[in-house]
Amino acid sequence: MADKKLKQKRRRPDPTSDDESELPFKNILKPDQAILETLKQLFLAATTTTTAAANGASTSSSSSKPLTLSDLSLSATCREVTDLSLSAVQSTIETLILQIARSILAGNGFSFQVPSRASSNQLYVPELDRIVLKDKTTLRPFASLSTVRKSTITVKILSLIHQLCLRNIHVTKRDLFYTDVKLFQDQTQSDAVLDDVACILGCTRSSLNVIAAEKGVVVGRLIFSDNGDMIDCTKMGMGGKAIPPNIDRVGDMQSDAMFILLVEKDAAYIRLAEDRFYNRFPCIIVTAKGQPDVATRLFLRKMKMELKLPVLALVDSDPYGLKILSVYGCGSKNMSYDSANLTTPDIKWLGIRPSDLDKYKIPEQCRLPMTEQDIKTGKDLLEEDFVKKNPGWVEELNLMVKTKQKAEIQALSSFGFQYLSEVYLPLKLQQKDWL
Repeated sequence: MADKKLKQKRRRPDPTSDDESELPFKNILKPDQAILETLKQLFLAATTTTTAAANGASTSSSSSKPLTLSDLSLSATCREVTDLSLSAVQSTIETLILQIARSILAGNGFSFQVPSRASSNQLYVPELDRIVLKDKTTLRPFASLSTVRKSTITVKILSLIHQLCLRNIHVTKRDLFYTDVKLFQDQTQSDAVLDDVACILGCTRSSLNVIAAEKGVVVGRLIFSDNGDMIDCTKMGMGGKAIPPNIDRVGDMQSDAMFILLVEKDAAYIRLAEDRFYNRFPCIIVTAKGQPDVATRLFLRKMKMELKLPVLALVDSDPYGLKILSVYGCGSKNMSYDSANLTTPDIKWLGIRPSDLDKYKIPEQCRLPMTEQDIKTGKDLLEEDFVKKNPGWVEELNLMVKTKQKAEIQALSSFGFQYLSEVYLPLKLQQKDWL
């Protein structure tokens, strides 16, 4: 009798158990073929919208119009950078240095007019659904104690970029830092000035031939060329293919996928890759392993625009998960000057959402209490225009702040290590449960 009562109390499934009948909501899953039919509708809708936008067709949805900053009559003047060839970058640097030389010879010293990347100089444009940089600049004179060092770093970075143009080679940001460690002191300082230089020259950061170390990875139904070599991402093992840091050498993208699954965490990515989720539901799985890097953001946008696939995002149920999602979709304030090239439009929030914690009966011991900083970040997000534009996001964030609970994607492992790929994601796709 005691053994019977003990079995009745044992309600939480064992993650190591092979008994699929214990998996919550497994019994309401439809056959894969029915879910694939739902995905076909999502795919066709994304293809139609993207094609209409590309052709400039007028539709009932304003989001399908191929708008640019120049098409809008904004109250504030904004600036955007463009892709420049190496010869154009070289010529722009030489013109700038000649202006500096003339100023010095005239006895006026020299200074840089640097576009301000402060938060006060950012603007969210609802029509474009991304953050852009306004036109305010700050003066960076050499003959000033407060800016002399930063002016010197700016000249040094310009000199190094000019060398890269002459040699037609790429270097990493780390390489750049180690050219003069004593001057830069910390890589964050050389990285910041590198972005300043891109703003000054009016070009994208990738136009400067300075790249970040490989971080993001991709796996699934995608074939593309990387510097002339054809890569099949279904044959790259569990680790996937590292996203090339130089997007200019990526081309010939081909895919039979029905959607792109953007994953925040490496752990969730590995689970889905090992389970070959992309074969059960044809998709491309990509992650930047946390904070989005430039290469992954460029790669995601390229896939979205060339393959015309919908993008579904899987992030942690906390304010930082939503911030990461917003960087992919609306851009980061730090690089708002290049948001046109770095943002991917119409990313849908698939999970993990605050409402999922109760909906999927996530155990209390797998939920985490939000810290005061978490709550503050959540409330700050509620004040952002790009959040206010999405009523579903507002509702979810309000729930998160109210309950003061958060959870990582791995909380689903409490039901079984493969619950994410076997039940949670298929059910989300079946129910079209995305925002």
